[in-house]
Amino acid sequence: MKTKRRFWPAIGLFFLSPLVAEFLLGNLPITALFAVIGLAPLYGGGAVLIREFVRRRGWGYPSILALALAYGVLEEGVTTQSLFNPNYADLRLLDPGHIGFLGMGAPWTLFVLTLHTVWSITVPIVLVEAVSKRPREPWLGKVGLWVMSVLFVIGVAATTLIQLKNDSFVASPAQFTGVALVFFALIGLAARLGTKETIRRPGGVPAVWLAGLISLAVTSAFMLLDNLDLNGWLTASIYLVGWVVATLVILYWSRSESWTKQHVLALASGALLTYAWHAFPESPVFDAPKTVDLIGNAIFAVLAVVLLVVARRSSARSPNGW
Repeated sequence: MKTKRRFWPAIGLFFLSPLVAEFLLGNLPITALFAVIGLAPLYGGGAVLIREFVRRRGWGYPSILALALAYGVLEEGVTTQSLFNPNYADLRLLDPGHIGFLGMGAPWTLFVLTLHTVWSITVPIVLVEAVSKRPREPWLGKVGLWVMSVLFVIGVAATTLIQLKNDSFVASPAQFTGVALVFFALIGLAARLGTKETIRRPGGVPAVWLAGLISLAVTSAFMLLDNLDLNGWLTASIYLVGWVVATLVILYWSRSESWTKQHVLALASGALLTYAWHAFPESPVFDAPKTVDLIGNAIFAVLAVVLLVVARRSSARSPNGW
């Protein structure tokens, strides 16, 4: 019975990850909800495996972020190859800020990898752990891990085959080699971050509500920047500076004695609300009547708010346990 109860958070994360990554974002309309079954092995499988890998070793969220970035490199560098395909989805995403010798676009690379690092993987993990009664314990046994691993491999393979069927572009051996090197380097970074001792410093941090508001403002600015018709290199520079500043600020806050898991949830909450509002002006990749699309966006936004309320109450009841 105990194993059964532990398994449900993994199932929740398995489906929450694609729902946030594609539907809450507004990339897919509610009429395409059936697609979550096909997306879950890739997104959800990756999120669950990352979470299990980190928690079984007693590591923290910095390691989750590093592995989430590795996931993004794998998906966009191998399965969709959007990092290298000059005409991916007929959008010419690599033209702005094009890096010729790499065959990549600087702003697109930073943008899409941020989406996966923050929203596809980390935010769903934070939210499900907040409502779980065993947030730091493994949720899966050996059989569950094998099943999830197989599902993830199937998700990667299926996405790759579908992409190749729709577009015959294949990256060069050098580009695939670069992806592999970065992927394994990020795994090494996750291990380094996980085993590094954190020394707490005295001093305060922003109130929980303020941390959430800052997260909402920063992530909203990040999404809005993608819609501005700026020079590609200027956009990439702003993204890069934002990455560095946000990382340093959060690292500084998290080393304070006043930093709590409620602050972590607040950061995830702000990011989730950004996706919720972003869906309304976003045009889905699948055709859907405008009214139906807006209704779907409203439904997903309301569900996101409900999830945040439940997560806030659950974590408040056991602040030390989470």
